[in-house]
Amino acid sequence: MKVVDLIYLGLLAFATILMVVRLTKGPDTANRAMALDTLTTLFVALFVFFAFVFGRSFYMDVAVVYAIISFVGVLVVARFIERGL
Repeated sequence: MKVVDLIYLGLLAFATILMVVRLTKGPDTANRAMALDTLTTLFVALFVFFAFVFGRSFYMDVAVVYAIISFVGVLVVARFIERGL
């Protein structure tokens, strides 16, 4: 790994820690939903990073599937917040 890769990985880790804090201490449900959506986006970025570093396209496939599942999950949470399930 290069220095740039380590810096990127450190920034991803820092952002993940911030989002976990927001997820646990969020003042309301909407903020927690936003933190969860951002956290899943960070995980997708992590999978893309792994695909780049290790040169495996499998990680890109996992990232795409995870992003689709995350999108559907965000829609369900948004509907729950808006009117209840």
